[in-house]
Amino acid sequence: MGEFELIRHYFASAACARSGEGIVLGIGDDCALLDVAVGQQLSVSTDTLVEGVHFPHQADPYLLGQRALAVSVSDLAAMGAQPVAFTLALTLPSADANWLQGFARGLDQMAESCAIRLIGGDTTRGPLSMTLTVFGQVPQGQALTRSGAQVGDLLCVGGELGDAAGALPLVLEPTTPLSAAAEVLLARYWSPRPQLELGQALRGKASAALDISDGLLADCGHIAKASAVALLIEQARLPLSEALRAVAGGPQALRCALSGGDDYRLAFTLPEQHLSALEQAGLPIWVIGRVEAGEGVTLLDEQGRSLPLPEHGYQHFGNPRD
Repeated sequence: MGEFELIRHYFASAACARSGEGIVLGIGDDCALLDVAVGQQLSVSTDTLVEGVHFPHQADPYLLGQRALAVSVSDLAAMGAQPVAFTLALTLPSADANWLQGFARGLDQMAESCAIRLIGGDTTRGPLSMTLTVFGQVPQGQALTRSGAQVGDLLCVGGELGDAAGALPLVLEPTTPLSAAAEVLLARYWSPRPQLELGQALRGKASAALDISDGLLADCGHIAKASAVALLIEQARLPLSEALRAVAGGPQALRCALSGGDDYRLAFTLPEQHLSALEQAGLPIWVIGRVEAGEGVTLLDEQGRSLPLPEHGYQHFGNPRD
């Protein structure tokens, strides 16, 4: 099967490749054309996933299709953007029909749940990897960034932490049968749900935000540095799922939540006056700390004493503490 036939058969005919709002021209020409509404800004993010680095060898292609798109769309959620479209550059060792069918199906299902359209990309031969670029729109001047946290703000997260990290041993060394708790963790790893509704609700309210991909401590460090403030995390307030506690146990569950990564929950700073209205709207918000003058991230015990920080999150190059 040639490159163009592959694209037509598995991707151009998928439901997620149909025309949608804001898409003037999709797959089939030299470029796609997007319409950005007056008063909106275009938000763009690119992620690359490489076999053996970001996902294990012989990963289920259906699950991989879901995960590949979800982790990219999560960046739009972190900016408070509404998804519009995405492109896919896919490098394959061979054009395996069964693999392509599974991957395209997972990709299409995640695209439908995120209301985002495939508008183009590329295919080539080589070691398995995929690069996705996502496009969204956000009202002028309302994008959430990492640099606005203010002293006195609350530090919040959008849900339970550490489930994906708790699933990692199961991903790397699959076993059967699996407990119900293990199944929950694996679903969180392979099918993260970008917090688009929460991100859009935080526009004009949150002072800083990002999505947690490299671990809570590492990613909060990005907010602290960009905003020139200190973030204090109260360990006792970290939301941990019953599934994580069952599979990983207490101390390991805490390590997963603090530095495991791959949560794709939002972490954000919020002036306290906005908390009640957001909670009453039914949005998933857990207050885990506060913003103070200073720098860096500090972990506190129940008595407010500083705790030693576990190892920070994953980085591709260099020591995590560099």
